[in-house]
Order: sequence, then C-alpha cells, then structure tokens
Amino acid sequence: MTENIVPPKSTVTLSSVEGDLEVGRRAVVKGEGSPPTVAVSGTVYIEGDCVFDCNLSAENLDGEDDVTIKGELEVRNRVKIEDGRLVVSGDMKAKRVEIDKSLRVEGDFKFDDVDIGGRLEVKGTTTGGRIDVGGAFDANGEVKTESIDVGGSVRIRSKVDVRDIDVGGTMEIEGGRVGRVDIGGSFVSKGSLEFDEINVGGTVKLAGGCTGGDIDVGGSFKVEGDLKFRNIDVGGVVAISASAKGDDLDVGGKLKVGGGLHLSGKLDVGGVAEVRGELVAGRIEVGGKLYAGKANADSTVCVGGSIETVEGVQASYVRIGRRGRVEGPIRADEALISKRARVEDVYAKDITLERDVRARNLYGERIRLESGCQVTGEVRYTASLEAAPGVTFAKTPQKVDELPLDT
Repeated sequence: MTENIVPPKSTVTLSSVEGDLEVGRRAVVKGEGSPPTVAVSGTVYIEGDCVFDCNLSAENLDGEDDVTIKGELEVRNRVKIEDGRLVVSGDMKAKRVEIDKSLRVEGDFKFDDVDIGGRLEVKGTTTGGRIDVGGAFDANGEVKTESIDVGGSVRIRSKVDVRDIDVGGTMEIEGGRVGRVDIGGSFVSKGSLEFDEINVGGTVKLAGGCTGGDIDVGGSFKVEGDLKFRNIDVGGVVAISASAKGDDLDVGGKLKVGGGLHLSGKLDVGGVAEVRGELVAGRIEVGGKLYAGKANADSTVCVGGSIETVEGVQASYVRIGRRGRVEGPIRADEALISKRARVEDVYAKDITLERDVRARNLYGERIRLESGCQVTGEVRYTASLEAAPGVTFAKTPQKVDELPLDT
C-alpha cells in the first residue's frame, strides 16, 4: 500500500500511523498487538463500507456510508459519517459525533455532543452532554447527560440522570433523576423518579415513590404507589394507588386516590373525586361526586353533586349543589345546602337550607329554612331559627344554650 493509504477492497494490518490515514471503499483494516489496535495521530478518512477489525484511536474520523469498528473507538475530537451508519462493538469515546443514519455502540459511550439523523442504540452506559436524535434512542445501561432531544421514541432500560428531555413521541425509563420532561405522546417511569417538571400531551404512568414539582398532562396520569409533587394539572383522569401529597391538584375528569390526599392549596375536579383515605386541602371544589374517608378544607368545600364520607366533611364554608346527596356529617362555620339536596347531620354556626331540602338533624347558631324543607330528626339552635311556610319538622325545634357535640 502507499504510505497512509489503504486501497479499496484490500485487507491490511497496521499498528501506528503518523498523520492522516485514508481508507478506500470496502477495505478491511486489522491491528497489531493484544488486543489488536491501530493508533492514528491525525484524521481517518473512510470512503465507505469499511471494517476495522481492531481497536481504533484517532484525532478525527470522517467517513461515508457504513463503517464498522470491531473493537473500541476513541476519537479525540470529531466523528462524522455521511449517508451511513457506524457500528462499534466495544466502548466509544468522542467529543462530537455527527452521523446521518444510525449509531450502535455495544459498550459504554462517552461524548460531549451527539447528532444522529436516525437511530442511536447503546448497550452500555451513556455519559455526556447533548443528545439530538431524529428517530429513536434505545439504551440498556444508565444514561447521564445534560439533554435528550428525540423526534420519535426513547427507551432506557436503566436509571437516568438528565437535566432536560424533549421527545416528540414516547419515552420509557426505569426511574432516576430528571429536570424538565416534555413529551408529545406518552411517558412511563418503571422506577422511582425525582423530577422538576413533567409536561406530556398524552398519558403518564409512574412507579411509586416519585417526588417532584409540576405535572401537566393532557390525557391520563397514573401512579402505582405514593407520590409527592408541587402542582398537578390533568385534562382527563388521575389515578394514584397509594397516598399523595402536594400543593394544588386540578383534574378535568376523574380523580381516584387509594390512600390519603393532602394538599396545601386547592383540589379542583370537574367530575368525580374518590379518596379512600383522608382528604385534606385548603379548598375543595368538585363538579360531580366526592367520595372520601374524611374531607377537611381550611376554607371552602363546594360539591355540585353528592358527598359520601365515613367521618364527614369539615370546612369553614360548605356548599352542596342542587339535588346533591351527602352521606356523613357536615361540620362548618357556614353551610349552604342548595335546592332539593339531601343531607344527614349538619353542624354549623350558620345553616341555610334552600327550597325542598331534606335533612336529618340540624345543629347551629342561626338556621334558615326555605319552603318545602323537611327535617326528619331534630333541630337545635342557640340564636335564631327562620322557617318559611311549608317546612315540616319531625320534632319541635329547640332553642338551647349549648349545642351537642358533633361526634
């Protein structure tokens, strides 16, 4: 061969090369030593469809079409492959990587910046700065990078540590630590996850033990276990199998929590809210039905439909919508029961029953009953009782000095 030139379709054995190395199309390069290695001080230029049956190190790697490295690849600066693929059977290390079609690394992959037009596949660990892939990113080992930007799908079968993620399609990981996550389709974490922000257009499914900040989901959000968060805004359904704790939770459709739910701020559910344990919030607003072991709010509970609890509902202000149904006691400073609603026991300073409400027992300082109301139990008050014509009592109301305890 001419010095530093490997002819096309030839097979040559090299050791170290001073300067650049040119490799013709469909050539095979073998190395010397154990393991076989070729060390190039300059740039390796590859015409295409070449195989390096050895470890390879160089300043740069510049090629066309498909290139295969049957060993380790260490490039001190840049790897660039036009109109082709790069396959590395060992570890790979480079600062910048630009490949039009795909890159497959069977070992560990270390880099500063990666730009792949089609697919990136790493069997070992992935460590570096920025990953930009047009199609899909598939990794078996742990991934620790500054950012991942993928147009299609991402599948990582180990934990991740990534500051910024932007994926057009779907993403599945095994937990870890992420900063901002922006997914167009669906997002799945099969292990516990720490996060700053999750923004997904479709669906999200998380394992238990996740802790993080804001969650914004267009479709459904499911957690298999406990969850700690800052704010959740979901257009469809939220299902948390255990307990949850956060600031605000806004659900357009249905909420189901298998344990307790503790919020420092507001719970806003457009449809049905079901909390098997204790529900605690600054404010509770439910458009449809509320089921809870116990419901406590610092300020207001407003429910358009029915409330069913084991230990009752308590707030500064409780409002039940028209034709609403309440099972369990109501405890409040002020309780407003809208037309044709049905309630059991109400304990409040101020109680108002609008037209045609049916109640069991009323205990308050000031009680006002509109026409058509029915009280099937007893009425006790300390200050005033206003009853419109047509109100019926099972027992004569009693003015008392002290109200009974709401046990």
